[in-house]
Amino acid sequence: MTENEEMRKIQFTGKSSYIVTLPKDWITDLGLKKGDQVRIVRKGATALEVHPPKYEPRTPKKEDAVLEIDSMDEPSSIVRKLISLYFLGFRSITVKPRGDRLSPGQRSTVKESVKRMLMGSEITSDSSSGITVQVLVNLLELSVDGAFKRMIHLAKSMCSDAILAVRENNAELAREVISTDDEVDRFGFYIIRQLKIAIQNEHILQEIGFRNARNCLGYRLVVKNIERTGDHATLVAKDVLEFQKSIGPEYLDRLESMSQFCLSVLDDACLALFKEDHVQAEGTIKRCGEISTYEKDLLDSVRNLKDDEEVYRIRRMAENIRRIAEYASDISEIVLNMNIEKALKKGVDAAAPKA
Repeated sequence: MTENEEMRKIQFTGKSSYIVTLPKDWITDLGLKKGDQVRIVRKGATALEVHPPKYEPRTPKKEDAVLEIDSMDEPSSIVRKLISLYFLGFRSITVKPRGDRLSPGQRSTVKESVKRMLMGSEITSDSSSGITVQVLVNLLELSVDGAFKRMIHLAKSMCSDAILAVRENNAELAREVISTDDEVDRFGFYIIRQLKIAIQNEHILQEIGFRNARNCLGYRLVVKNIERTGDHATLVAKDVLEFQKSIGPEYLDRLESMSQFCLSVLDDACLALFKEDHVQAEGTIKRCGEISTYEKDLLDSVRNLKDDEEVYRIRRMAENIRRIAEYASDISEIVLNMNIEKALKKGVDAAAPKA
């Protein structure tokens, strides 16, 4: 049971009524007093809700959305609007033309976007007069926690595989890294959708395991940092396709050590997030600063390298890898902000006089 729950017995009074008492501090906190009326709402066959008189229930969110597009809409604009409606929690999105019909290019854009970006979505109707996208997955089928862990695993694998692709000059592996970035984004979009829904529904917020809506904002920022981690792994992989040759093994060893360090602090930051551990988060922030030592060692090693192209490639890859450590530091900062009250509570407890 959470701090907002209490067990109370149902009592029988008179000939046909049952009564349930309410905790005194709840009544006081809500500004209620003896004689005030409350609204009792039956929610299906499994729940009852008790609302104070000033309570205004939220207007139920519409299940369906219609997106109208015209012939001049750019594909990128259509995709952005589609993702925005997905974020808002609509269960069904219908894309319709403002004119006579959708062009083949527009239909292709919508279908490809659903396939690559919108997790748990299926196209249930497809014609030149409109496309209907049904969002089938829900919180119970894929938890935010499960999706987030999968997203982190994919982003880390991308980083490791990107360095391996450079070492082996492996174009096929590089393309696999680049395509995996879409999968990372799909998990990110799904998590953001669920967080937006949870902010508007206290029951779902508790199901996710968050203490308050502020944690949703923290997770939203963390998701963005994981997405960016995947983006920088993609940039490293694109180096293989752009130059089609490897770089010196002595520099690759340093790049790999730098990458492994970054993934290590990213692991620590995410572990602090899952444990809600502000102490570990603060330690990770300090440790992230060590990335400058790895970068300096690498850049010093190429100081006398004559091949300007190779120097450029190494410096660019080093920058992309360093950014991952910066994202780990950002995540740790978020964890610290989300859990700093624990440090304050410990300070208060320590200062309290002992009996």
